[in-house]
Amino acid sequence: MSAKEIASTMAEKDVEHPVDMPVAITAEVEEKYGIKAHWKCLAACTLVSMCPFQYGLDFGLIGGLQAMIGFLKVFGHPAPHVAGGWNISPSRQQLISSLMTLGAFLSSSLAGPTATFLSRRQTIWAASLLCIVSNVIMMATTSIGGLYAGRLLLGLANGFYMTFSQLYIQEVAPARYRGLMISSFQVWTSVGTVIGGVVDNFTEKIDGRDSYLIPLGLIFVFPVVISVGLFAVPESPRWLMMQGREEQARSSLRWHRPYTDRMVEEEIKDIQLALAAEGETVKGASVWDMFRDPVNRRRTVLAVCGLSVQGASGAMYMIAYGTYFFKMAGIGKPFENHVILTSLGVVAILVNSAMVTHFGRRRVFLISGLILCGIAQLLIAVVYTVKPGTKSTGQAIVGLAVVYILGYNGMVATYAWISGGELPSQRLRSYTFGLATAIGFFAAWLTTFTAPYFINPESMNWGPKYGYIWTPSCWISALWVYFYLPEVKGRTLEEIDQMFEARLPARKFRKSVCVGRGGGGGVANEWDKNSVNWEKKGDELVHAEEVKRVVSS
Repeated sequence: MSAKEIASTMAEKDVEHPVDMPVAITAEVEEKYGIKAHWKCLAACTLVSMCPFQYGLDFGLIGGLQAMIGFLKVFGHPAPHVAGGWNISPSRQQLISSLMTLGAFLSSSLAGPTATFLSRRQTIWAASLLCIVSNVIMMATTSIGGLYAGRLLLGLANGFYMTFSQLYIQEVAPARYRGLMISSFQVWTSVGTVIGGVVDNFTEKIDGRDSYLIPLGLIFVFPVVISVGLFAVPESPRWLMMQGREEQARSSLRWHRPYTDRMVEEEIKDIQLALAAEGETVKGASVWDMFRDPVNRRRTVLAVCGLSVQGASGAMYMIAYGTYFFKMAGIGKPFENHVILTSLGVVAILVNSAMVTHFGRRRVFLISGLILCGIAQLLIAVVYTVKPGTKSTGQAIVGLAVVYILGYNGMVATYAWISGGELPSQRLRSYTFGLATAIGFFAAWLTTFTAPYFINPESMNWGPKYGYIWTPSCWISALWVYFYLPEVKGRTLEEIDQMFEARLPARKFRKSVCVGRGGGGGVANEWDKNSVNWEKKGDELVHAEEVKRVVSS
């Protein structure tokens, strides 16, 4: 009898969760707990998932600010030969856009050391404070140096927001709803981008500094909302357990789960044994542990590459420079086009959020999305090369940009973040995900820093032909996903640990059945070798004694 059949039998008999129930069977039985039962946990995750709103808002705002006459009169220069009569130098444009991403890279790089003395909630509070201080500087200054300083501080805040909000959601959300909550993370990013674009669209007609000060004022709102809401939310139980604070972890898990006390105890044991399997407490971890043994090295590379495919799709230049790109290419109404583009992106993510729990296959969506994004980028470049500056070309580019953003938001962005967050080990999660996020931000910084050289009329003036560079990047990334990225939809973090410890190849992850406390199926873990018996049938891993006990009941 398979693990799934055993779980079904238990559910029919309404068997109470026994202390020694295997993890994979638990995952099956827990399907009876729906969204309503998990409302407190999902509400907490939704609050924390608002953190990337700031990141999306900034990208929605900054591209529009650099096309506003009021902003260009302060930080740009007269340019009679371009639309609007004002422009900004490529070097300033690079620094304004890329310093935020550079700051995010720096703070994400420090996620591992930071997590040893600051909890997930404390780091988010610190990010909110940094965000408010940075915005005060940006709104008060008329100096380009002051603007640069504000952008760098805002980046530090966004790096902490993006990294530690994801860590909280990954560690707290039930396996069944983890994909849904990470997709809501991407929803808030896109909603922020849309709101930034909409506000820019209305304020760009205002004369003077108010045209860009009003949009910047929006940055104050969400840090306050998130900071106040976090007082009602417990800390991550997994982080507490890694710090040796077992009673607080147990109390937090009771708050987050609708289960009986015995089921909570079982999950606590799963977490304990998964941590024990890795040999040390988190306080003994170091950055080198990510590369010291083959299993963690593999998980580190997969997490970094999985998250980096988002940047490899070329999204940063489409999002950060969308308005400027449309304006300098002479394509219709640049602000309206950018708002339409980002709004459709939100629709794509909302549709994806409805599908992720039931159909959220990471590999399938990533491969399909990257191929689609590559095709859209290639066609945009070809159309502009053949007939630059015509009305029909402009319409074709806007239409293809819509196709691109649907592929990116609906398939690539969400699943890249999910993959980057699910694959690190428990003990090294802060270090590995921090590194993955940092490298993702570095790739974004590199894109935003170099893009002006390609698209600015005062430099190479490629405009939409920049897509020639990103098409092969998309397709190479799709090939990497096909050959190397494991499918872990619906798996608990402990099950993922077990499959990596068993050194399964990527193609076998999806069909493997993990049964055993702490994710200890398949290859017996060191702490259990002398006390349990295991059977392996193809890709199905079954703990023999547990299965017999359940069946006999």
